[in-house]
Amino acid sequence: MSKAARWLLGVSVAGLMLGDAAWAQQAADPATDSDVLQEVVVTARRRAENLKDVPVAVTAISADQLQAQGSVNLTDLEYKSPNTTVQVARGSNSTLIAFIRGVGQQDPLWGFEPGVGLYVDDVYVARPQGAVLDIYDVSRIEVLRGPQGTLYGRNTIGGAIKYVTRDMTDQPTANARVEIGSYNEHNVILSGSTPLSEKFAIGGAVAIYRHDGYGHNLYTGADQYNKDVVAGRISAEFKPTEKFTIKVAADQTNDMSNAKSGHRETATPAGAAPLPDDYDTMAGVGDHNFVTNRGMSLTAEWQLSDQWLLKAISAYRDGYTQTNIDFDNLPQPYLDVPAWYKDHQFSQEVQAVYAGERLQGVAGIYYMDATAAGAFDTDVQNLGLSILTSGSVKTKSIAGFTDLSYDLTDDLKVSLGGRYTNDDKTGSVYRAYYLGIRSPMFGGKQQAPFSIRTNYTNDRSFGEFTPRASVSYKLTPDVTGYVSYSKGFKSGGFDMRGDAVLTPDTVKGYNPETVDSYEVGLKGDYLDRRLTLNLAGFYADYSGQQVTTQVPTATGIASFVDNAGASHIYGLEFEAVAKLTRQLTAQANVGYTLAQFDKFLSYDLTSRQYVDVANTRGFQNTPKWTTGFTLSYLLPFDDKSTLNSSASVSYRSFTQLYDTASILDQPGYTLLDLNFIWTSADDHWQVGLHAKNLTDERYRVGGYPFGGATYANSFAAYYGPPRTITGTIGLHF
Repeated sequence: MSKAARWLLGVSVAGLMLGDAAWAQQAADPATDSDVLQEVVVTARRRAENLKDVPVAVTAISADQLQAQGSVNLTDLEYKSPNTTVQVARGSNSTLIAFIRGVGQQDPLWGFEPGVGLYVDDVYVARPQGAVLDIYDVSRIEVLRGPQGTLYGRNTIGGAIKYVTRDMTDQPTANARVEIGSYNEHNVILSGSTPLSEKFAIGGAVAIYRHDGYGHNLYTGADQYNKDVVAGRISAEFKPTEKFTIKVAADQTNDMSNAKSGHRETATPAGAAPLPDDYDTMAGVGDHNFVTNRGMSLTAEWQLSDQWLLKAISAYRDGYTQTNIDFDNLPQPYLDVPAWYKDHQFSQEVQAVYAGERLQGVAGIYYMDATAAGAFDTDVQNLGLSILTSGSVKTKSIAGFTDLSYDLTDDLKVSLGGRYTNDDKTGSVYRAYYLGIRSPMFGGKQQAPFSIRTNYTNDRSFGEFTPRASVSYKLTPDVTGYVSYSKGFKSGGFDMRGDAVLTPDTVKGYNPETVDSYEVGLKGDYLDRRLTLNLAGFYADYSGQQVTTQVPTATGIASFVDNAGASHIYGLEFEAVAKLTRQLTAQANVGYTLAQFDKFLSYDLTSRQYVDVANTRGFQNTPKWTTGFTLSYLLPFDDKSTLNSSASVSYRSFTQLYDTASILDQPGYTLLDLNFIWTSADDHWQVGLHAKNLTDERYRVGGYPFGGATYANSFAAYYGPPRTITGTIGLHF
């Protein structure tokens, strides 16, 4: 018996000894005036199902839960879902970095594919820029852990995050919310919908988020870590018949927050001590930053019969970013990077959903046509030059998929699925050296490059079949166990930073990576639906691992994207929700991940050979332990109003920010939140108070390691939010 099989068998036995477990956290707000936990419906398998029947690791969080716990944006998910990391990318305000079970992508440069897929109402968001979505007008968020390659396709080898917006109702509704808090925070969120006739309804939402910086740029005087975001969404629903519905939606987000620079964790070249405040900087590259993201979608549903539903999703999205990144975080341009990115994508998906007495399933085709492009300067004062890098990646992806579940008996079910994906990519990369600071593209003097390092266009195709299989069995009417296998696929591509002089093979691009994942789990409710316990185990073989490395050299910076890694990952996930009394509810989640490299090939610029350095490398953004605990108490008053109080504590163990250990690595830390929400008897008014990071813990969520005198020995860190206290007033009618 293999190591993986022995380990999974051990987890299964342990789960049976504990009695049972369920994978997913309850999506309905557990802090309600009820004796039992509410049933949950999710769409993790592209069709509506009771969460307890889904053999997939899912954490589903409702809008009520998110609001009750003061959640602001997607980064709060890492404290509510085990073995999950969701953060703002280093040097950014709204670029998403996501890892699940050790799998993700830290480098958000255009053309690089994420390892965790983000979906807004079943529309795949291909680019990470502007993807740290603020939570407004949302129905629920689902976190699907483990490879989702069959139903969700490419670039979901770690998992998927589904942001599900609020449906319109057959009655007019309106919501208004004002938030005022620390650092001059002042937010306004408005949303509503109304039917204009029996067959047509419209809705919309707008959100304005603003707060001052947590720190300052002591060189320019600008705010650091401030927020200036305007977001909006409009939608319409047309139902010409009872069996045919068309939904149209459009959204746009503009982020005008200042460029965010890091805090030097090392002394300046003159020997001065590091800045005392972790949110301060002395960066001189400039404070301008602008990110816009927008999209449109059309979803048509046709109920052909009681068993068959036909669904078509057409979508277009584009985005643009203009920013400045100061790697040295000093007034001088030791290592400054002004940059712009842009992208656009069109996607079309058609699904046929079947719901029979014993057979259920979905089959479909998916097509995407996308282009991601950008350019940046690397200004290096000590070398007296600027390195211009520009290029684009065009992707055409087509896939066919099916996923079927069959009830062999009332208790025994099997599910089989498969997807074949084909990506055709065209990569164009240009890299050149210019004398002086700033190339002509970024405002430097007009001149020819003195050295062209890279100038190519190349085409490659990548294809992969990603199957899924599971068997589930009801041990009792309330207890279900399952075993499953799934495969994930992340497409190959081209390194937009590649230097063809230092690394000639860069013109060939890099290959895909895959994950084979095995899971066991047990699901069940106890004590007449007053308790749900969760225990599951997973084992994954990670192959062809794409590793991004940037190495300072005497004449610039060498970049590599190699299929350098092979590894194995295994772990446990535990979740629990308990109705201790009618008013008192407890929630807990615990994640454990052990990820180890079996092979890590590093390119030696001197010998021009690959060397296996697996014993000196570690997984990035993958703490061994993630835990969260929330205790909620609902206090009813004589006038029928209620006060919902909750205290949340979360812990993340030591986290390595890069595969190579450095002073940027984050020791284990604990965060404490307190929340209070009063709701009127008629549900029209809410008043809340939210204290986040109550102990004012300082913790790193990203960084840049560029040692050496040429780059001013810069190890720069980016920190999570400090203690904030926010008051809210909401009106609903």
